[in-house]
Amino acid sequence: MRSYKGLKTILVLFTLVLILGFTYLFEEAYLWLSFGFVFLAILIFLVRFERRKVEPRELVLLAVLASIAAVGRIPFASLPSVQPTTFVIMMSGFVFGAESGFIIGAVAALASNMILGQGPWTPWQMAAWGLVGLSAGWLRNTKILTSKTGRIIFGIAWGYLFGWVMNLWGFLSIVQSGSPFEWKAFIVYLIGSATFDTMHAVSNVIFLLLFGEVWIKILTRFKRKYGLLK
Repeated sequence: MRSYKGLKTILVLFTLVLILGFTYLFEEAYLWLSFGFVFLAILIFLVRFERRKVEPRELVLLAVLASIAAVGRIPFASLPSVQPTTFVIMMSGFVFGAESGFIIGAVAALASNMILGQGPWTPWQMAAWGLVGLSAGWLRNTKILTSKTGRIIFGIAWGYLFGWVMNLWGFLSIVQSGSPFEWKAFIVYLIGSATFDTMHAVSNVIFLLLFGEVWIKILTRFKRKYGLLK
């Protein structure tokens, strides 16, 4: 079992490195990037299918949670980086597991951008929010997420990590346009988004403090009552 999980992790990391390599080597390679992340999401979902049969009601639950996460972005669109999407994905991964969290995060990004606007940034958002759910699922039985303080720290961390993932996409797009890669410029680029990343982190904390315990109880009740995604 450990070797199986280790193989999954290596496969995910290898795919991410391969996709980033295509992006760096070939200009305007966003189509490759999009196909790569979609393939990655499907691959993880198929791995879960292989481990156990996913019932239709479980698929419905995943779709509903992804829809809630996606729709949650729209009312807050005028407030940069403030939205409940990260919170919903985090809670979903915490209760239902890593694979479910990844799928919910990736689908939420894709679905919400159908309204807010698709672009070369969409696959990166799919990956970033997918990793929020994936990491929440991986850490759900550790001291990091079993305590309220740990969940708050986790939310703060992903407020900044999400921004850094998107900064990586933005900086790579500048480099691909012909500008030289310089670490100082990259650091300045990261610092430039610090305000927005902080707003994201603070909004995560607010949603966790106000609704964290309630969401965990509701989702856990659904999971136990209907035997979903065990």
